[in-house]
Amino acid sequence: MKRTVDDVSSASQDEPAPPVIAMVASGTGAASLVLPVPAELGRRISAGGATHEIDDERMSRDHALVTCERGLWVIADRDSRNGTFVDGERVNGEVRRRGDVVVRLGHTVFVLIASGAGHGDETAGGAAAVGDQIVGPELARVYDAVRRHAASDTLLIHGESGAGKELAARLYHQAGPRSAGPFVAINCAAIPEGVAERLLFGSRRGAFSGAIDAIGHFQMAHGGTLLLDEIADLDPAVQAKLLRVLETREVVPIGATTGAPVDVGIVAASHRELRQAVAERRFRDDLYYRLAHATVYLPPLRARKVDIARLVQREVAAAGTLAPHARLVEACCVRPWPGNVRELCSAVRRAAGEALAAGRDVVRLEDLPAVAGLPLEAPGEPASDRTRAAAGELDRDTIAAALARANYVVSVAARALGLHRTQLYRLMDKHGIARADDG
Repeated sequence: MKRTVDDVSSASQDEPAPPVIAMVASGTGAASLVLPVPAELGRRISAGGATHEIDDERMSRDHALVTCERGLWVIADRDSRNGTFVDGERVNGEVRRRGDVVVRLGHTVFVLIASGAGHGDETAGGAAAVGDQIVGPELARVYDAVRRHAASDTLLIHGESGAGKELAARLYHQAGPRSAGPFVAINCAAIPEGVAERLLFGSRRGAFSGAIDAIGHFQMAHGGTLLLDEIADLDPAVQAKLLRVLETREVVPIGATTGAPVDVGIVAASHRELRQAVAERRFRDDLYYRLAHATVYLPPLRARKVDIARLVQREVAAAGTLAPHARLVEACCVRPWPGNVRELCSAVRRAAGEALAAGRDVVRLEDLPAVAGLPLEAPGEPASDRTRAAAGELDRDTIAAALARANYVVSVAARALGLHRTQLYRLMDKHGIARADDG
């Protein structure tokens, strides 16, 4: 996760928190056990001098050992009956991984968290919810920074699409001195060309053909907060006028000769890195420095794997008397979700609908759309692999690479290679590539 700049986040000044292991699902239920490292995992967990009994008949009693050496996770399978799965792939013996890692033993899912700050403080019910977000420790630290800077006149938020930029802006509004005023949000990327100035600053009758007296979004937000989402898409000429408003705290509508004072807190948001846009001369440097007095970075959902598990469980429960299978939770935790919370919730709701339609009370991995949560690829990108598949020349490295691109979802890898799933399974067996399906 990126850190906030300047003094926005104190977390970057702290010593790294020790790693922890979070158990997020067991069977078809949620779990919230947080373990120190090292840990002996299985039906009888031993960690930190304590033991825990887990009701999972698919786990061996002494299933796997997890340690951490110089920032690297070491996961060792102890000849378990049903295998150890690391980031969706069955492993043999000992493997090493860096960062946050998803481990499934039987029907129990663990997340190995490289920096465990705050994870031991969660309640048995899991993380809190704010809007459609599940707020675990990673996101909570950012929200705390937003609230700390709510008294500032400006806040710059960086975050991917669907990461919750508007929700963060509303938290800024609610925690600030203008909370009693209006909250006005405008998506700069959706403004038709040539009308941004009129929409933002208003106009006077006769200023141009068809012009009428109209107030702009700044006047609408007077006494409150204005969110300028995707601000990088503003026309450069409008950027200059926006800077003047921020400096003078008054708005001059198109066709007016005098300005009107405005008292507005400004939240600028972008999924792009504005410093890069400044370097490429697509965004004014003076406007950037005026906005970036306080800056926060929203972590993408893939950096909040425990939150992913909670979101899956919440969305499945909301669909009725359903529960998620552990393999569904595992797959969702492993996938990158480029559309973040918005994409995940939509996909899980669809999966829950498939389970209901089939008359089942458990939502399985097979109910999840095969491409859900995976990166979008340009048409024709895997064409070379398809050509080689047609010629019967697929080697082990090509198959392994296709599986990795598809996050080990066999149906997606098969489609990319131009094969039927059963054909790919035969090739995997031929080349000794382990299947990630233990039933």
